[in-house]
Amino acid sequence: MTSEEGTTQTAPPEVRATRPRASLRTRLASPRPLVAPGVCDALTASIATAAGFEAIYLSGASIAYTRLGRPDIGLVSMAEVGDVIAQIRDRVATPMIVDADTGYGNALNAQRTMRHFERAGASAIQLEDQTFPKRCGHLRDKGVIPLAEMAGKIRAAADARASDETLIVARTDAVAVEGMNAAMDRAEAYAEAGADVLFVEAPRKREDLAEIGRRMGHLRPLLANMVEGGMTPVDTAENLGRLGFRLVIFPGGIVRAMARTARDYYASLHAHGTTAPFSDRMFDFDGLNALIGTPEMIALGERYQPGGGAGRRDEDAA
Repeated sequence: MTSEEGTTQTAPPEVRATRPRASLRTRLASPRPLVAPGVCDALTASIATAAGFEAIYLSGASIAYTRLGRPDIGLVSMAEVGDVIAQIRDRVATPMIVDADTGYGNALNAQRTMRHFERAGASAIQLEDQTFPKRCGHLRDKGVIPLAEMAGKIRAAADARASDETLIVARTDAVAVEGMNAAMDRAEAYAEAGADVLFVEAPRKREDLAEIGRRMGHLRPLLANMVEGGMTPVDTAENLGRLGFRLVIFPGGIVRAMARTARDYYASLHAHGTTAPFSDRMFDFDGLNALIGTPEMIALGERYQPGGGAGRRDEDAA
């Protein structure tokens, strides 16, 4: 930014922190697997970023769980997800992979989804080949659309993106419907259609994960989805990296942890009529304000008050 005198100014750290980080595409070129924890809002995104994660994953399921109190069965809209993306991006610069479900319709809907989510701040969008209404990939009785239709959605999304740095993650749910070989055939076709990352959902055995890595690891970076209690055995990022996976997501773990804590908190409060017995499991007032940066935000606001020095050169304000 530039002052009235023409002197280039440096944005305060609180502002600089929201500007985009390094390319997700570049990071996925590394052989070291990237762990992207699931987040559901700006608070969890900021906590995950502070913990040191290089990327975060915004799950459609987590939005359904927390905003609607409902299961992941296609109830969340494109606009609702777009709102959460924008709120998270206003808070953190961490590369964000966004679950875009089926693209919310046909190929033209997938294009609109790509444009909307990219503008809001997504670093990658994930499209899946389920029929609608879709459901969580670890629920039963899923359906998949024809391969050619999904390939068309991927091509449409690729044509709509403003930057090649915005990645397309192609997910297939065909393992439960057509079997492992057909699912891998689909993933290979999706790579040919323009997908940047391949995601075969819900393989049931470690041997299946190993086969995915052997067959497709050379094509595109592979994503492994770790769902506690789901169809796929949960493993470490290090072990999955040895099998050929570059991106490992734990999409719903934070909501499961929060839900259990909330259940115990409310049960304790109801039983005791006070939060005192639960106090060692929660932040106090000052602790939460420190976590969310209240002192820094107040100080930043004071820079823009009369005489606060927001328009002066850094050396003058020192």
